Amino acid sequence: MTGLTVGPVTPAAAATHRPSEGSVHSWDLSTGLDGPGTRFVAFLSGCPLTCLYCHNPDTWKMRDGERTSADAMIAEASKYVRFISASGGGATISGGEPLLQPVFTGELLHRLKHELGLHTALDTSGFLGVRATDALLRDTDLVLLDIKSWHPDTYRKVTGRPLGPTLDFARRLADLGQEVHVRFVLVPGLTDDPADVEGVAAFAGGLGNVTRVDILPFHKLGEAKWQALAKPFTLHDTPSPSPEQIAGVREAFRAHGLNAV
Repeated sequence: MTGLTVGPVTPAAAATHRPSEGSVHSWDLSTGLDGPGTRFVAFLSGCPLTCLYCHNPDTWKMRDGERTSADAMIAEASKYVRFISASGGGATISGGEPLLQPVFTGELLHRLKHELGLHTALDTSGFLGVRATDALLRDTDLVLLDIKSWHPDTYRKVTGRPLGPTLDFARRLADLGQEVHVRFVLVPGLTDDPADVEGVAAFAGGLGNVTRVDILPFHKLGEAKWQALAKPFTLHDTPSPSPEQIAGVREAFRAHGLNAV
């Protein structure tokens, strides 16, 4: 996505352009890596990153999503509040990259939290973290932050974007005392360099607000989507990491006092 302007959304702009709808790829009920408990997960369309291992490349373009009102999303989530709450779960705004639609995302988080009483989570790469207003973050109980590499060159190779904005956002969240779960995708031959792992682990361990780290093993479950979109999947011959590799990376994070799973 060339020409993307990374900048804050001012309160005046939000008030002037506050939409009642956004571009939504899909929604689902999920238990696992989208936050604690069973969660209502809204996948918004549009992403400024083009990660080599993305398992949802069909979410990259905002125009490919379905225009959906915030009212409709809240009405859908409301059907499951009792079930979600009983599991200790909540709602997660994911993508794509939800901060590409910061006002719509902020409205959803606010209403999910204050109208439905749900625990809220924001799933983001952090690249557009500057677009997250303080109000949006106050309505966010948990940030799921992907730190895809510590080496700037590797990060750009993986995502097509610079690393700096993600680290800046992570530091801002730490200053705010915002709870964060870090996710690190382990890709043999790409992000498994010990110095890369150590860099992310030391950074996350030094923030003071990271309560969990998910080590996500690379997989090729999204390859069929790449093929359907006529996009070359360059990691076709890359194996998944072995259990021993995964265990070693977990230990590297645990050495910095982190709850790595």
